[in-house]
Amino acid sequence: MQIHLDPRNFRFTAPIRKHASEKMMGLRDLANILTAHVILSENSGETPDQRFTVKAHLAVPGPDVHAQESGHDPFVALNKVCDRLARQLRKRHTVLIDKRRQKVQRVVEMEKKLGA
Repeated sequence: MQIHLDPRNFRFTAPIRKHASEKMMGLRDLANILTAHVILSENSGETPDQRFTVKAHLAVPGPDVHAQESGHDPFVALNKVCDRLARQLRKRHTVLIDKRRQKVQRVVEMEKKLGA
């Protein structure tokens, strides 16, 4: 998985870069992520609670997954975005599993009808 970190009006520090990479790598267990594009921006004109904004785009097979969150600290905003992405990926996985189960159930019902 490739991770692209893009600072906007923001200077990356080693701890922020490491935290962002670790959080994105943690999402790798939930889905087959091809690339992750993370944009960190600082807007000093916003309220202190929304000073740092993180936007994330995950390229996965099928429709891509996006999330955006703001916070008073870049670490907090990164955690919020990763939680939102994880929730979206789990929901997506559950939908795929349910579709497979429905197909199998239909096949079993058809076999029962034909066999009876």
